Amino acid sequence: MTAKYYQYILEFKRPSGTSRGVLLEKETFILEIFQDDKKGVGECAIFRGLSFDDIADYEQKLQWLCENINQAFEYLKEELKEFPSIWFGYEQAVLNLKNGGNLYFPSEFTEDKIPIIINGLIWMGNIDFMEEQIQEKLEQGFHCIKLKIGVDWKSEHEILQKLRQKFSKDHLELRVDANGGFTKDKAKIVLQQLANLDIHSIEQPIKAGNWNDMAELCAETPIPIALDEELIGIIDFNEKKNLLEKINPQYIILKPSLIGGFSGSDEWVSLAGQQNIGWWITSALESNIGLNAIAQYTFTKKNKMPQGLGTGSLFTNNFKSCLELSGEKLFYKG
Repeated sequence: MTAKYYQYILEFKRPSGTSRGVLLEKETFILEIFQDDKKGVGECAIFRGLSFDDIADYEQKLQWLCENINQAFEYLKEELKEFPSIWFGYEQAVLNLKNGGNLYFPSEFTEDKIPIIINGLIWMGNIDFMEEQIQEKLEQGFHCIKLKIGVDWKSEHEILQKLRQKFSKDHLELRVDANGGFTKDKAKIVLQQLANLDIHSIEQPIKAGNWNDMAELCAETPIPIALDEELIGIIDFNEKKNLLEKINPQYIILKPSLIGGFSGSDEWVSLAGQQNIGWWITSALESNIGLNAIAQYTFTKKNKMPQGLGTGSLFTNNFKSCLELSGEKLFYKG
């Protein structure tokens, strides 16, 4: 086998706001593996400022992988354990080499028989922009919407109140994602306000790394808390187990490109099951290459909750998509 990689810069159609700032572009790397006349493609979807492997010698490690592509799977996994996005791309490329076409995990999803239900994502912005996005999602038929919060809580709270006045929890499931935007004391107040509005769950109310504070919040919270950034950088299996036992969250959010690919996600799912912790899978601004692979993997996990998968529509220069969204249903079109 031989391998090569190249950098690709995804350009946002419009600036996308999170509590970590406004995003204008997204860097990623495409890995290609060749064997005889076959090619496998994967995306090493680094997320600058968030990925555990956002370090200076990232491309050196990618080049090292290309030069050592014929080494054993387990050896490469050990060598790349501190580069989860590179491992994510490698897993994809190997699976694609095996299955051909645009396939990674062949299933009834890739046979276009059963779709995946996803939530609608609302990006941060002024009230008018957020309400415009919400109206669009509702008109498209979404029954589950996730809003980014944690920048201007007063305005964000008003939007949630308006939504609940129009739609009960039986008609519209509302999730929120704070990206660590609150202090512990503020989070306690926000959690109660969210409970009063029958909010489904909140992702990462406080910054990652504060296990004691997060454990306290999860023990006392009136609504479910989901760990997101908290999982990033936790590589060792026993440390993953310790984190879940210590914090005991209601949910965890799996982002394969940030937590060691599909094998890393499988470990978290297994540990969560042992503690009766719920989970769902979310994409993290991958291109259509990584998004396609994540969607195929997600279907195989048979989780009936709405998943947090993107649609690739945020970028002006994305790769051709194998996915098609009809309302809240994500279909594979090959």
